Amino acid sequence: MTSRSRQVKKTKLQQAVLPFRQNGGRREGAGRKPKGDKAGVGHGPRALLAARFPTHVTMKLLQGLPKMRSREAYAALRTAFAAGCDRAGFRLTHYAVLNDHLHFLVEARDREALSRGLQGLAIRIAKALNRLWRRRGTVFADRYHDRILKTPREVRNALVYVLANGKKHAAEGREIQVPQAIDTFTSAPWFDGFREPLTVRGIEAIVRPVTDAHTWMLTIGWRRHGLLSVHELPATG
Repeated sequence: MTSRSRQVKKTKLQQAVLPFRQNGGRREGAGRKPKGDKAGVGHGPRALLAARFPTHVTMKLLQGLPKMRSREAYAALRTAFAAGCDRAGFRLTHYAVLNDHLHFLVEARDREALSRGLQGLAIRIAKALNRLWRRRGTVFADRYHDRILKTPREVRNALVYVLANGKKHAAEGREIQVPQAIDTFTSAPWFDGFREPLTVRGIEAIVRPVTDAHTWMLTIGWRRHGLLSVHELPATG
């Protein structure tokens, strides 16, 4: 056998012991790693959505943008909410504005209606804030995060979380102040599910930024676990 033949045979033997699957298919640890401002939200297929289930949605701003809890920014946001709160099977029923993120409770006919409704809402919000801040470009850090609420208890907990999230941050000293009984940077002034009687001065002069809920969960179901108190805060964890 010539030296060249021995070399070819040796090469073939070395190749034969290599792992069979070298390319293609799912591999642990493979793929682009999340990093920077857009990290944190998975990009897998979203769960199917039935019209009877409300959804809790969170949308986070890019790092470095101004805070949204200012009078001017909140006015711009309310205008965007009012324009996009009831469109093509999508309804925005409750919200909370924090410094760098938004919480929504929404209803949608199906997953497509939810996606289209939130996309339209996000575009309105981005345009309004960019106009106010005299900038151009992306406003949100990543695609929205959503959680489908499938029981009346989950809906009630989500209502507490959204309407009292700012108060919880304030109690923890996290750069937010809520000097009133309710957080007026939320839809709480338009909420009729508090145990305590409330009067919000000047509310009649503001265009309502949310629409009425239609699902049993958000109209009747959650109330079976008790009305909310203005003193109630979201559970930790």
